[in-house]
Parts: sequence; C-alpha cells; structure tokens
Amino acid sequence: MAYQVKTYMNKKIPTIMVDSSALEASKEMLSKHRGYLIVLEKGRPNGILTERDLVRKVLAMEKDPRKVTASEVMSTPLITVDPDASIEDAVGLMAKHGIRRLPVVREGILYGMFSARDLAQHFQEYEDRVTRDIIRGLSFVSLPF
Repeated sequence: MAYQVKTYMNKKIPTIMVDSSALEASKEMLSKHRGYLIVLEKGRPNGILTERDLVRKVLAMEKDPRKVTASEVMSTPLITVDPDASIEDAVGLMAKHGIRRLPVVREGILYGMFSARDLAQHFQEYEDRVTRDIIRGLSFVSLPF
C-alpha cells in the first residue's frame, strides 16, 4: 500500500515575495524558525530560498543583503511533488536532485512542504502502518501447516 505525501507533509509553509530583500528573508526565517522560504510571484510558488543560498550567494559574495532580492538568490526551477504522490516517489525525487525539501504543489497551488525532517519525525508512525499492512496481508495467506 502506498502512503501519500499529504499525510506526512507540513502545512505551515513560510513564504516571501519575489521582490523581498535577502535581509527581509533572513529575518523571516529567524522569526519562523525555518531554514527556508518559498518564494512567491503573483501568489504562486516560484522558487525556494534557503540559508545555504543566503550564505553562498549573498554573504560569501560580500553582497549587501538589503539590496539583493529573493529572486536573485533563490533556487529555481522549483522541484515539487503532488500531494497524492507516494512517500517512496517523494524520497526518490529528493535523492535524485540532492535536496532535503519538496514543496507540495498541484496546479500551481502550494499545499505544504515535505522534508527529510518530516520523514524522520513520522518514521515510527510510517513503519507501524507498513508493519500492520504486512500483517493484515499475511492473515489472508493460507499456511501449509
């Protein structure tokens, strides 16, 4: 049985507008206790801005964070997953692209975020569900003794 991303995703998604400054972005990350922001353009997800982006593309390059916009330093194109996708598909996408976070998007609408952290936090619950499904499946198998 496939378990869907929507069951395990985080529905609280920190966002910022595409024309916001890197300084505003860093303050928003701090206030939301998150290491990323989804960058919106006209209300739709357009990219992701991470702490790593800020360090590599602003601080290390000695740019003024008040003058650099989110659109200049965000990671794009945005790699997303559908809410009905399986956990296995999401993890495969993350591995393929070397990322830890997947925005959950359908038809341009942002529904949540699925991350390695979400998987780790819910792993025991996921493992218990899989084990129960296996046991239920075995109860229909006739044993030879």
